[in-house]
Amino acid sequence: MSEPERGTGRRRDNVVTRSTAAFGRFWWGFLIGDTPELFVATLVVIGLAEALHRERALGIVVVLVAVVGFLALSAWKGRKTAK
Repeated sequence: MSEPERGTGRRRDNVVTRSTAAFGRFWWGFLIGDTPELFVATLVVIGLAEALHRERALGIVVVLVAVVGFLALSAWKGRKTAK
């Protein structure tokens, strides 16, 4: 058997580390981006929908009110920062 080349393990570890970091930065930018409050709002709406999935009528109303409320809050915040 021949011995493996020296230094290839470190180079491979470095590539894996950089690739993992790039993957994490991509998903952070894609999901959260510059408005993390919308990401949190999305998680809250999904949680409400899951919690109220057995109470269909109540769930529809609560989810719609939550979505409209979060969008209004986001628009208000955007208008406030644009001034």
